Amino acid sequence: MTGTRTFADARAWARTGTELMLDAVAGLDEAAFSAPSVLPEWTRKHLVAHVAANADALGNLVHWAATGEQTPMYASAEERAAGIAKGPTLSADELRSWLRTSAHELAEGLDRLTDEQWHREVVTAQGRTVPATELPWMRAREVCVHAVDLGTGVVTFADLPKGFLTALVGEIRAKRGLTELPDGPLPEVAAWLAGRPHTLADAPELGPWL
Repeated sequence: MTGTRTFADARAWARTGTELMLDAVAGLDEAAFSAPSVLPEWTRKHLVAHVAANADALGNLVHWAATGEQTPMYASAEERAAGIAKGPTLSADELRSWLRTSAHELAEGLDRLTDEQWHREVVTAQGRTVPATELPWMRAREVCVHAVDLGTGVVTFADLPKGFLTALVGEIRAKRGLTELPDGPLPEVAAWLAGRPHTLADAPELGPWL
C-alpha cells in the first residue's frame, strides 16, 4: 500500500482538511471544547490551539520563502508549547476565530508565492530542509489527522480523502521502517500507523506519530 502525491493534491487536501476541522468545531460549546481529545492529556482546546498556532508557524515559512528572510516556524520549543497551552485560556468563540483566521491567512500567503518562491528552501521545526512546495503537505497532515483527533465523531479517518490516506500510509510506513502492513480497510491501517484508535485485529501497538 503505497501512494504518490502531487503538489496539487497536497494543496487540495490542505483545503479539505481545513474545512473538516472548521466543521468539526462549528457546533462545540464550552463544555464540549473543554472535553478530552483523542490525544493523551490534550483537551479539544489544546488541540485547536495547536492547529491554529501551526498555521501561524507555517506562515513564518511562507514569509521565509517569499522574502529570503530566515523566519523559523517557532522561535523555540517553549514558544510552541506556549501556543498549545494558550488553548484552555480562550473561549470557544475565540478559538474558532483563531483557527479560521490563521488558516485563511496561511492560505492567502501560499497563494501569493511565485513559482520561484515555491522552490526556495526552508527549515521545518524538526530541522529538515525542504522546498516550500512541501508546506501544503505539512498542513494537510495537521488539519486532516487532527480533525479526527478532536474525537467529536464528525470526522473519522474514513472521511479523509483516499489519496491523502494512501500518501499518509506510504510516508509513515517508510518512516517506521515497516515492510508489511496488516490486512484491513485503508482508513483503519492509516489510523493504526498514526498511533490512533483503530479496529484492526492482532495489529501491534505503535508509538505516537505527529
